Amino acid sequence: MTNNPLEVEDRKLRTYRGGVAIITGGASGIGRALSEALGSLGAHVTLADRQIDLAEQVAARIRETGGSALAMEIDVTDFAAVDRLVQNTLRSHGRLDYLFNNAGIGVGGEVRFYEIDDWYRVLDVNLRGVVNGIQAAYPVMLQQGYGHLVNTASMAGLMPAPTTVGYAATKHAVVGLSTSLRIEAADAGVRVSVLCPGVIDTPILEDAGKYGKLLVPIAREVQRAYWQRLWPMPADRFAKKVLRAVAKNKAIIVVPSWWKVFWWINRLSPSLGLYVGSKLHERSKRILGAGRTDLSS
Repeated sequence: MTNNPLEVEDRKLRTYRGGVAIITGGASGIGRALSEALGSLGAHVTLADRQIDLAEQVAARIRETGGSALAMEIDVTDFAAVDRLVQNTLRSHGRLDYLFNNAGIGVGGEVRFYEIDDWYRVLDVNLRGVVNGIQAAYPVMLQQGYGHLVNTASMAGLMPAPTTVGYAATKHAVVGLSTSLRIEAADAGVRVSVLCPGVIDTPILEDAGKYGKLLVPIAREVQRAYWQRLWPMPADRFAKKVLRAVAKNKAIIVVPSWWKVFWWINRLSPSLGLYVGSKLHERSKRILGAGRTDLSS
């Protein structure tokens, strides 16, 4: 064992100053807010996103305010590309403290409107993308003896979520993956957390986001009015709360905290959770149905 305290410290997770983080989907929404918050706390952040021009703009702003940031174009469904990103980050910085598996898309609408490609699309990004990130970064963190994998799920991964069934399937899977891997990884000094956001004010609230899909066209003003009823939290405020919870190594991170009520209901009484979900579904159909812009049934 070494007697050099600096060498010992160098083999520990950095929270957050001097740490190295990769954030997939880092160009917008939750990913952007996390990137900016981490940059302000002194971490080096790599924003990995298909929207490279936007990612470059966000990285430039982080650097302009004294932070350290790099933008990289990546498709999280391509394991080879994700693996190269992790290995290049390791070569450049000698460590990887955090991987935020955050990239995700939405597919909005009842299953009766799905085509098979809609299923594959959401599964590939939301689940396979997380798997690719873990498969690339986890071996690195095991070898280091430290690291923190932070996977973005959703409240749709903790409760029934009609009209987003494919999305909910992937988010339930990410919750199960994260909590199970957390137990395996603990003995090796690697942390695993899962984020379960409620409604956050991000582009995914309109037409399911840039790369998502709304299966039934609904006027944007109706969509905005619907989500406003659920008190969306600003993404920058969300990111600050999340990073505090990540620093405390929380297993399941629900923000805003009042959404925990739905989680508790579903845990204590699944039948009551189904009843609440059905009532919310009826309500959403009434509100959103009035904003449909087509005449199909």
